[in-house]
Amino acid sequence: MTIPAESTIIITCSNRLSIYLQQEVEALGFVPEKVFKTGVQLVGSLEDCIVLNLNLRCASQVHYSITSFTAANADDLYKEASTIAWEDIIPMTTLFSITSNVTNETIDNNLFANVRLKDAIVDRFRAQVGERPDSGSSLTGLVIHLYWKDDIAEIFIDTSGETLSKHGYRKIPGKAPMLESLAAATVYATGWDGASVFVNPMCGSGTLAIEAAMMATGRRPGLYRSNYSFMHVKGFDENIYNKHYENLEKAVKPAHENCRILASDISEDAIEITLVNAGFAGVEDLITTECCDFEICEIPIENKGVIMFNPEYGERLGEEAELEITYKKLGDFLKQKCKGYMGYIFTGNLELAKKIGLKPKRRIEFFNGRIDCRLLQYELYEGTREVKD
Repeated sequence: MTIPAESTIIITCSNRLSIYLQQEVEALGFVPEKVFKTGVQLVGSLEDCIVLNLNLRCASQVHYSITSFTAANADDLYKEASTIAWEDIIPMTTLFSITSNVTNETIDNNLFANVRLKDAIVDRFRAQVGERPDSGSSLTGLVIHLYWKDDIAEIFIDTSGETLSKHGYRKIPGKAPMLESLAAATVYATGWDGASVFVNPMCGSGTLAIEAAMMATGRRPGLYRSNYSFMHVKGFDENIYNKHYENLEKAVKPAHENCRILASDISEDAIEITLVNAGFAGVEDLITTECCDFEICEIPIENKGVIMFNPEYGERLGEEAELEITYKKLGDFLKQKCKGYMGYIFTGNLELAKKIGLKPKRRIEFFNGRIDCRLLQYELYEGTREVKD
């Protein structure tokens, strides 16, 4: 048994991002078979995995199924995995790694399942070719993923390796940064069209502004990364990868003439970090930065679009009282100075959100790590809102 020409592809993502991942997958021309809370399933080829890895903003991993089988225990896993022609999949010169998601009553520790799978691969190599490739915990070579629930096991090539959630341009993370995949999903959730103004006060390390700029110019995460697990599959054709990478380069476009992206923060360090990260992303010329309190940041009066905040949540004792004042100021600022914009506040503290003093039109659910969060949408009407009888 070796790699099938077409197979099941499972694209994973953080919880609550799958709706945005689905939109991305469909925009690339793929048809999902299933959508679940942490991923999207479809059928495709290894070449399709290359396309997905290079293009997706909201994904974590792209898994390509090799085989599935019944396995009641670790011995069954070893026996079945030994029938796979690993010598036709893993080059001798490549480091391979095992990751897993295991829910089986005979397995107390996922590492034990990983070791048994690794043993099956190594023993198969020794039996077939007399030597074995190196293995380790690094995800920089070829990554094999085991999904095992109850007595059904499935083995995948994790074609991504290191997570796709990090987009590769953020060389300086800053304080409590939002993961790039989450930032991209929240920008998608705003419905910003890329042809109007995007204002991001309290910008921190600039992730929201940079993701918005990447979308406005057609830049994909694959432009900033040079190593994936699929590159270490035996028989990998670098020409195919180069073709798809060139497509990414060709897709980069000038921003719309009405597009303006403004990022501000009271911290000089935050502005410097934003500029460095925007430089690595190639969008520094598109982002206007300002070091100031959010209450005095520039709010353009032309081509009004989206204004988006990601304030602190008050996770440490004693912070909430101070943040209550900040959240109230956010509400006052939106109401008084941002009329005509669509306002958004991303927060993981729903009690603090009550201090904003505005009624959100929508409460969009997200997780930031394990923190239950909401992206609160505020429609900021210009003039007096008409009330119809």
